[in-house]
Amino acid sequence: MKKLLFSGVFSSLLLFFTMAQKTVSLESVSLIKYSDTTTESIQTVAVTNTNTTTKKGFKDLFEGDLTTGPRLNPRAISFVSDYMEKNTKDLSEMKEWGKPYFNLMDGILQSYNLPKELKYLAVIESELHSGAVSRVGAVGPWQLMPGTARLLGLRVNKHIDERTNYLKSTRAAARYLTDLYTQFGDWLLVIAAYNGGPGNVLKAIKKSGSRNFWNLQYYLPAESRMHVKKFIGTHYVFEGQGGLTTLTKEETDKQYAAFGLYDFNRRLTSEEESNSKSQNVSGKYHSVIIARYVTMDIADFNRYNPDFDKVMASANNTYELKLPADKMESFNAGKYQILNESIQLMLSAAVSVSQVPIVKDSTLNNKTAKK
Repeated sequence: MKKLLFSGVFSSLLLFFTMAQKTVSLESVSLIKYSDTTTESIQTVAVTNTNTTTKKGFKDLFEGDLTTGPRLNPRAISFVSDYMEKNTKDLSEMKEWGKPYFNLMDGILQSYNLPKELKYLAVIESELHSGAVSRVGAVGPWQLMPGTARLLGLRVNKHIDERTNYLKSTRAAARYLTDLYTQFGDWLLVIAAYNGGPGNVLKAIKKSGSRNFWNLQYYLPAESRMHVKKFIGTHYVFEGQGGLTTLTKEETDKQYAAFGLYDFNRRLTSEEESNSKSQNVSGKYHSVIIARYVTMDIADFNRYNPDFDKVMASANNTYELKLPADKMESFNAGKYQILNESIQLMLSAAVSVSQVPIVKDSTLNNKTAKK
């Protein structure tokens, strides 16, 4: 009970403080340039990744599919194309010198089950500078206000300011982002709320009658509206495409539903990814039986294969199973027996549920009889 009370008080205080939160003013930041006006049709842009630099038409870049990335909302194309033209060179340089910071942020964000691409918020907030200070008092790479930072567990006083600590401030930002996603369930609204506070987003939702960022954007403060678009533009520069955090909830459901979001929620290191194998499986397989047969801890199995049992129990029970290479060999060697035992497990569970006796509430019946 005490824990629930604390959680409620924490959420209320956090909402109060963050309604007034504003992030760093970009008047003093020369790197991130933007325009919210319609630009001429731009034919090409240099899109730099860690290996190569290619030129690609904006139409092709923004009209992707699930093999090249999701489609960008048409209302964002003009802004994002202009943003990329102006900032690709400088942001590509940051991709190199910022690697240590990005690696740290990736690990922390993934430990909180957050998309690692949210690290690009720190790019548009502060250009990754720990000493960045906004005109309203937001400090550090994640530009947290003093009150918000304290509620998130950081020490902020005249002797120490943990907002400037990359490790601690990233953990605090991850907790804040988790709280915002719990509230809104939409990454574009989360990014808007991170900048201007959840109060402003809630007002925009109420005034517009919509929870779709592209419909409510002009009910938001201009800075918060630009913040979301700059985040999308930065994502395209660094990733060469969009992703889950560049879409509304409606767009996410529409573009990824056929494939399932599980494929984008795996929490694997680069080494684990390179040493794993994938194959599609169909049928009533169960995670516990597979994990036992391939001698794999169930927690690790679920990390490799999030929502496995949920997908396999649905009508469209096809899943891209991913396992370490040696475990995949064990699975294939015994997959028919694994399937048989999985079915038996499910049948046993169904029988157990059907045999649970129905207990009548005599107290309720007595009350009903007296009426």
